[in-house]
Amino acid sequence: MTDLDIAKSQEPLPIFKIAEKFGVNENDIEMYGKNKAKLPLSLIDRKKAENSNLILVSAISPTPAGEGKTTMSIGLSEALNKLDKKTTVVLREPSLGPVFGIKGGATGGGYAQVIPLEDINLHFTGDFSAIEKAHNLLSAVIDNNIQSKTNSLGLDHRTITWKRVIDMNDRALRRIIVGLGGTSSGIPRETGFDITAASEIMAILCISKDLSDLKRRLGNIFIGYTFKKKPVFARDLKVEGAMATLLRHAIKPNLVQTLDGNPAIIHGGPFANIAQGTNSVIGTLMGMSHSEYTVTEAGFGFDLGAEKFFNIKCQSANISPKVVVLTTTIRALKYHGGLSINNLEHPDLAALRKGLPNLEKHIENIQGFGLEPIIALNKFTTDTKEEIELIRDLAKVKDIRFSVADVWAKGGKGAIELAQHVIEAVKRCQTKFTPTYDWQMPVEEKIEQIAKQIYGAKKVDYNSTAKLQLKQINDLGLNDLPVCIAKTQKSLSDNPKLLGRPKDFSITVREIEIASGAGFLIPITGDIMRMPGLPAHPASEGIDISDEGEIFGLF
Repeated sequence: MTDLDIAKSQEPLPIFKIAEKFGVNENDIEMYGKNKAKLPLSLIDRKKAENSNLILVSAISPTPAGEGKTTMSIGLSEALNKLDKKTTVVLREPSLGPVFGIKGGATGGGYAQVIPLEDINLHFTGDFSAIEKAHNLLSAVIDNNIQSKTNSLGLDHRTITWKRVIDMNDRALRRIIVGLGGTSSGIPRETGFDITAASEIMAILCISKDLSDLKRRLGNIFIGYTFKKKPVFARDLKVEGAMATLLRHAIKPNLVQTLDGNPAIIHGGPFANIAQGTNSVIGTLMGMSHSEYTVTEAGFGFDLGAEKFFNIKCQSANISPKVVVLTTTIRALKYHGGLSINNLEHPDLAALRKGLPNLEKHIENIQGFGLEPIIALNKFTTDTKEEIELIRDLAKVKDIRFSVADVWAKGGKGAIELAQHVIEAVKRCQTKFTPTYDWQMPVEEKIEQIAKQIYGAKKVDYNSTAKLQLKQINDLGLNDLPVCIAKTQKSLSDNPKLLGRPKDFSITVREIEIASGAGFLIPITGDIMRMPGLPAHPASEGIDISDEGEIFGLF
């Protein structure tokens, strides 16, 4: 059975039943049909949240073979519920770009899924649309201000980096010219489109604590400079109130359910290679307010999403996980060991051994934050006993908990041992995590701490553009912001071809973007794609709907 077949075979419970299980009165939720609901921010209780056990699920460096963080997160939450631990899984929302492109949906897989699958992957409750509209409202106001003769701030359009966004993979929109058509159609200038998940509005929504904080952060968005070299922010355009109004519903977390009928919160979806890569602070706190255990994930490998989860999200929200589950697969490790994508299903202990250093580096990084790692091997039918034992032996040597989790085929039943490890590790955890750097450090030092400690780089180089932007950041008084390094997810380095655990490499920062609304700086390394393109045969070719409204080919 496909993921879609499995999802359709399960009749969802009415969402008010899930709300009751979550501990919320049905009169307090905002219904979005029978199977989805919004949770008002008033349901967050910081004191209760402090008593919840937060579990972070991360992974080794991603490969085309896939690692299954979302599937593992859902399976683990199901297993904890089976062990009578009231648990909620909190995840990111899928972007339509990957759904219609290559990756497909993002609601788990097999018997570890959240439902209603079709709704979650296709528009859901309209959060992405609201973010897109708020972002593009600012874009329209910027161009209107440039055009205006009576309400102009004197914006130098050459300094504006704010683009427009759309939730679709469309390479033709990466670089465009606007303002053509004469004096009444605006000032011609070069700009472009990013995908909505890469919008700073998305990052702001996911880091904000409440509506007031959201509006303040929207006002802090850096736009550019006037011709007199004066910095301009969104608040100078008096647009933050209207933007916040558009986001008034999007800021509320979404309540859905797992296949076993347990609560699941899905909210926000920032990319991990350009933003913080985790669901919203509000969504996480909502889960922690009503659960004994809260399972969440961070995008891509531990060096990207999880590093930002700790150093940005947890620091900002004053939360701390109790344990980190590190998802890995034998197929992915063999890929890091040099095996081609076409040969990963064949047993190869030599390639597996060569790939283990990537796993070891991520383990070291988790321990560097002062937390206990648990290796979760996402089981595939092609895994051999000898290959599994090789990873188990590594765990024994390093005195690390290890579990084989068969969540795709068995759901929560396939992660009972993993859940028991998590429970035991939580009991042992007595401290909060140790951040990689202090926000008050100089920007260069913060970047260096991450590059050397997390990536394993030998040094950090800056090109001329980045050096000028460091001065600009200093002049704007933004030195104390954390750094959200944009880097390829395919390697611990900034070179996607360096697999495994590369050593003696340099990280090159070519520019540094200012995301003052989100509250961080973005050092850009390598070639980071903020508007993906579709493949020759996109997934959309296989998606269809019957006359009766039944969807096919979504997975």
